[in-house]
Amino acid sequence: MQLFALGINHHTAPLDVREQVAFQPDSLPQALNELVRERQLREAAILSTCNRTEIYCSATRPDDVARTADWLARYHALPLERLQPYLYSLPQQDTVRHMFRVASGLDSMVLGEPQILGQMKQAARVAEEAGTLGTLLGKLFQRSFAVAKEVRSTTAIGANIVSMAAAAVHLSERIFERIADQQILFIGAGEMIELCVAHFSGCQPKRLTIANRSTERAAQLVKRFNADAMRLDEVPQRLADYDIVVSCTASPLPVIGLGTAERALKARRHRPMVMVDLAVPRDIEREIGELDDIFLYTLDDLGKIVEGGLESRQAAVVEAEGIIDSCVASFLHWMASREAVPVIRALRDAAERARRHELENACKQLARGDDPQKVLEVFSHGLTNKLLHPPTHALNQAEGEDRKQLVHTLSRIYRLHSED
Repeated sequence: MQLFALGINHHTAPLDVREQVAFQPDSLPQALNELVRERQLREAAILSTCNRTEIYCSATRPDDVARTADWLARYHALPLERLQPYLYSLPQQDTVRHMFRVASGLDSMVLGEPQILGQMKQAARVAEEAGTLGTLLGKLFQRSFAVAKEVRSTTAIGANIVSMAAAAVHLSERIFERIADQQILFIGAGEMIELCVAHFSGCQPKRLTIANRSTERAAQLVKRFNADAMRLDEVPQRLADYDIVVSCTASPLPVIGLGTAERALKARRHRPMVMVDLAVPRDIEREIGELDDIFLYTLDDLGKIVEGGLESRQAAVVEAEGIIDSCVASFLHWMASREAVPVIRALRDAAERARRHELENACKQLARGDDPQKVLEVFSHGLTNKLLHPPTHALNQAEGEDRKQLVHTLSRIYRLHSED
């Protein structure tokens, strides 16, 4: 059984391609079951975030990677030729290394960001609940989490991190000199929006408003940041009231369309607006970015901002990569030893059968009243002969290079030292 990973991320594909293969959270269990059932995979898990969609699998057939790529394209109703230039597939050792690096934040758009670890844990939970996470992938995920913890606790990979939320504030400040004079609308109430609200609230804006489908989740943010609440269906009518809009929902369709944005600009008499779209698929139609008075920024735009903070963490990256190298070797050793388990079990079973057979004969001899010393001698000789017969017979039957190899192997196993 071999591990492999297949995916697409911010290194290999632009946003307009990534959003086409993103999975909605509520569709993942069904997708996993479909993938495992149709492709007859042993195990599978899907990690789908703003910056990546990756499928981790354990399989037995050499064509499983190609079959999984075909499934991914068909699931999203895309021609495989459209995805192929952006897809990457990783063999077993590279898959282990890649998952360790992803969990540690080394493969993120924002180097060292911590959110990806929680997203990987969620991917593992979903796969486990769907019944597609077995012993091998389960062990790999748990080891990935342990590696991430070691990297974060022993290196400075997360120090002075430049976050997407901080980048959103920075881009807004390019348009508005003072954030304190602006009214800001946040659409969504997930972790990314919470981080953005926290960063923008530090600038003490004139007004903060949270719009979300779930009023309970939005209420928590409203209370924490002294913000206003808005129903999601009110956004089109009230959009013109806000100077900055930050959106990150799980909606499969845009939340703000071109017509809505045009009406808002007209009502604002074309005063500028900043829109930050952190969602995949996008919440804000891309055509809105072509309007003269709207400055639309996407995840890729924010990624360019955070690249500026990479140099200060390069020393920590080298240290983290060293930890990962060691952990990869350890995990691969565990996998190799696991492959020998069936042989070890069969060897022990054969030895146990021989032991029981000789023990039964010894007990019969003792029951007849035979001399215990002689019974023990016969027992030990019989057991020794049974245990040594298979390797001795194999050695006698072997010839040429096979015989030399067998001699070397047996000498190593039994720690023998041949005389000159």
